[in-house]
Amino acid sequence: MCSDRLVDPQLSRQRLSRPELFMRVAELYAQRSSCLRARVGAVAVRDGRIVATGYVGAPSGMKHCLDVGCDIGPDGGCIRSIHAEANLVAWSARTGTTLEGTEIYCTMACCYACAKLLLQAGIDEFVYVLDYRDRRGLDLLISQKVLVHAP
Repeated sequence: MCSDRLVDPQLSRQRLSRPELFMRVAELYAQRSSCLRARVGAVAVRDGRIVATGYVGAPSGMKHCLDVGCDIGPDGGCIRSIHAEANLVAWSARTGTTLEGTEIYCTMACCYACAKLLLQAGIDEFVYVLDYRDRRGLDLLISQKVLVHAP
């Protein structure tokens, strides 16, 4: 039972929806990002529960952009860091967590390479807030019948 001293009665009537909760968790994970160019977080959800997370950062054991600066590739993106969605897929594979049938909540739309990884992992839904520099990743997901939308 909650103490009246700890919970404002007005606030207790306001409850986050699950989609709002999952996007806020993705936003918190984005704060762990170590690239200077973009802070992106991703959360995989199955049956209303978080099963995996990811954020932008260098591969384990390597120096981060925060430490040594970004390494900009020919397309204008940082190639030192792994995108949040790719980190989420990699961590899931490493821990034996299937992403089949999951919803992905991400603070930014996915690039084409991450869209391919998410498709191969078998996701059902992709929810995002900010646009990426192009729509090819979203278009690919949509073309393969993944539900794509903003929160």
